[in-house]
Amino acid sequence: MINFSNFEKKTKIIFKDKSLLEQAFIHRSYINENPTTKLSHNERLEFLGDAVLELIVTDFLYKKYPTYTEGELTALRSALVNAVIISEVATKIGMNDYLLLSKGEAKDNGKARQYILANTYEAYVGALFLDQGIEAAEKFIHKNLLPKTEEIVSKKLWRDAKSLVQEKAQEFVNFTPAYKVLKESGPDHDKNFTVGIYFGPSLIAEGKGQSKQEAEQSAALAALKAKNWLD
Repeated sequence: MINFSNFEKKTKIIFKDKSLLEQAFIHRSYINENPTTKLSHNERLEFLGDAVLELIVTDFLYKKYPTYTEGELTALRSALVNAVIISEVATKIGMNDYLLLSKGEAKDNGKARQYILANTYEAYVGALFLDQGIEAAEKFIHKNLLPKTEEIVSKKLWRDAKSLVQEKAQEFVNFTPAYKVLKESGPDHDKNFTVGIYFGPSLIAEGKGQSKQEAEQSAALAALKAKNWLD
């Protein structure tokens, strides 16, 4: 099995129960491919970690932004705990090197891996909570995820870009934005889309994503930047 000692050194968190740490990194596909193993996949830990993560992030945001409304706090929390951000954090701390996956899943480095990494991060939070309590989980999340908050707030990434660009376009140029897929590439399980955002006949900006919705949000954000409408 995988030796997690280097990971423990990197995170400076030494688990008392090593089996909990190991379980956090085991994807269901690995168990399906190795049915005789006595190991368990990480989905129960993920369930627990998701709740612990949400509580810690909610508490942090509630205290840090006392003037924000419930709706604004909810949007900010959603922006912070989405799969893209969490998988970036998981990759940065080296979780990708320790995943236990089926041979098929191990070859896929697209959108599916992003979700696996985000789920593994949550499972790790659940395992850490069980092993060392809420304070250890809070310290871990404060160290590697919550610093992302400043960027999300400063760039207004917590606001829905499509809604904001529609509001601004109607206010300043009297157009309702339209979106058009300009390019599709990649296999069905790992598609990439390039979408253009138009004000009338004019192409304002382009965005890329692994779904049409993601590409539209990216294009909307690019249009907001191009028009200097983010302030």
